[in-house]
Amino acid sequence: MIKTDIIIIGAGPVGLFTIFEAGLLKLRCHLIDSLAEPGGQCAEIYPKKPIYDIPGFPSILAGELVDNLMEQASPFKPGFTLGEAAIKVDKTDDNEFIVTTVKNTKHKAPIVIIAGGLGVFEPRKPPISNIQDYEDRGVEYIIKDPDLYNGKDCVIAGGGDSALDWAIHLAEKKIANKVTLVHRSASFRGHLDSVQKVIDLAETGIINLVTEAEVTGLIGENNLTAVNIKHKRDGESLMKTDHFIPLFGLKPTLGPIADWGLEIEKNAIKVNTIDYSTNIPGIYAVGDVNTYENKLKLILCGFHEGTMAVQSAFARIFPEKKNVLKYTTVNGITGF
Repeated sequence: MIKTDIIIIGAGPVGLFTIFEAGLLKLRCHLIDSLAEPGGQCAEIYPKKPIYDIPGFPSILAGELVDNLMEQASPFKPGFTLGEAAIKVDKTDDNEFIVTTVKNTKHKAPIVIIAGGLGVFEPRKPPISNIQDYEDRGVEYIIKDPDLYNGKDCVIAGGGDSALDWAIHLAEKKIANKVTLVHRSASFRGHLDSVQKVIDLAETGIINLVTEAEVTGLIGENNLTAVNIKHKRDGESLMKTDHFIPLFGLKPTLGPIADWGLEIEKNAIKVNTIDYSTNIPGIYAVGDVNTYENKLKLILCGFHEGTMAVQSAFARIFPEKKNVLKYTTVNGITGF
């Protein structure tokens, strides 16, 4: 049994910053996340993408933000259970909670803060019958490390910002040997600047743009070696490739959290904006996983929510103590 003051479910940016705010109040945190490393979407989906709305940083890469948050939290020695999804929460007789993971790892604390982002993500897969046979053998649904495609032929499918941005990045930076972007329509859903950039790169031959077409088949004995492309007007053709990357987005679901007795509205947890508490006393929800009137799904809003939640958590754990706000500019940072 792992015992702590606050169990944080979700190790994304909001969960990581909550460690810091709890540490200032001398509250220890232990984080649970289904992903194998801290950082949530920022580490798993787009570590190399810039973020522009973090105060004090005109631009910062998502992965760099995670590194900074980990460094900021380090004086408070947080614990981590990674690669294990939290599947069950039980209330104990002594008014605490036991959170159990899919691997039966048990954690006990008087406070649970759910910072699970949008929940559990599943990729939207194209309807290709044998696509699972090539997963991690030439088929990827997200791009974690662009260097994987160094010198390779890549076929990207999709018409949104992610497909456009990665096609531009892999082609313009000359990472991939060849980049083909396949989209089922002649128009795109992404930002106009990105759409025009792709068109410009296609006209100069830097990107091979194939519109009004879909990838309908995958070929290869062990690893992927070619894809079948079905054109709306020209019929079917084979294209040799090392990688097929369908970027159709991710489907977020609350997963097991939806069965914990929390009040749910539109696939999010309803909270009281006084302290971001849920309908279950002692359980809070912060970041994209919660909902309330005028909710904004921004990292900086999640930072505020986590700060208010730990203030309330302190009062719940130590009802006899008066918490006086102390500014870090005066008191500095003192870890455990």
